[in-house]
Amino acid sequence: MRVFDYSVFEKIQWDNETVALLAQIHEYKGRQELYLKQKPAVLDHLIEVAKIQSTESSNKIEGIVTTNTRIKELVAEKTTPRNRDEKEIAGYRDVLALIHDRFEYIPIRSSVILQLHRDLYKYSGMDIGGRYKNTQNYISATTAEGKSYILFTPLPPYETPEAIEKICEQYNHAVDSGVVDSLLLIPVFIKDFLCIHPFNDGNGRMSRLLTTLLLYQRGYVVGRYISLEHIIEKTKSSYYDVLEETSEGWNEGQNSYAAFIKYLLGVVLKAYRDFEERVDLFDEKLSAYDLVKRAAERKIADFTKSEIMELCPEIKSSSVEASLKKLCDEGFLKKIGSGRATKYFKL
Repeated sequence: MRVFDYSVFEKIQWDNETVALLAQIHEYKGRQELYLKQKPAVLDHLIEVAKIQSTESSNKIEGIVTTNTRIKELVAEKTTPRNRDEKEIAGYRDVLALIHDRFEYIPIRSSVILQLHRDLYKYSGMDIGGRYKNTQNYISATTAEGKSYILFTPLPPYETPEAIEKICEQYNHAVDSGVVDSLLLIPVFIKDFLCIHPFNDGNGRMSRLLTTLLLYQRGYVVGRYISLEHIIEKTKSSYYDVLEETSEGWNEGQNSYAAFIKYLLGVVLKAYRDFEERVDLFDEKLSAYDLVKRAAERKIADFTKSEIMELCPEIKSSSVEASLKKLCDEGFLKKIGSGRATKYFKL
């Protein structure tokens, strides 16, 4: 049986990169509280965009997709799911909404994790929701030649319930003691959860929902306004690389958590930076053209259409494209390349 002991993290001397990430996040967290008081009008807009991006991206990582229009309708609860993918998307939407609204009252324990997983699958018609795995699962990868191979073997089903109980117990005790920064404990908990791989399906999505929940409970609510799942999806290759790296030796209790901690801290830091940039940029009175121009003015080097859409997610792709063309025609921007290689820079 894998042994879990989070007290060992009290004695670790963290490297300069990790310490710097922690310091920056703490600083941004303090500043965010000022933004929330000074610019409340922007926040509702950011929340709606973040909900859509989080629901879409977390499911997309697992190959669960639908159209942009359908995602927006499902998140807004203006339609009912039409197929299996949309049923799972609707389940994610509901669990995310619960976390957004009630995170202070959700304890971290095995029974609650089972309830969240049950709700994730409540529209699916499958009987796996709210039940730990009953067969051995494996984390696999595929070679360039298309051959599948096993990357990691999680805990067997009979060890799973006790292991989840243990990591919840260890996390709660470590957080309550206050000796280790919770920003370090959260990635450790999530990494252990993923290595246990407690469910037959839905482990990745549950890990991202739990990440949001744990961050909110410790006062890091940036995910309410900037989608953490969207940032992970955009850095999916790095995400899988650090998961693989930090799984080596896990079953024997000899793995290092450092790379996953740094990755997740980097995601949180980027979210805080994006939050400040979007709050400063957004003005509901501006047209699509003016918002795109304001976003382009912030760019130092060349940039792509997708980078502008990241800053202005509320604007349709066609409107961004039309605005960029107009800015080029006016001589404010210059377009270079074509197709997917198209970039723009300020003149």
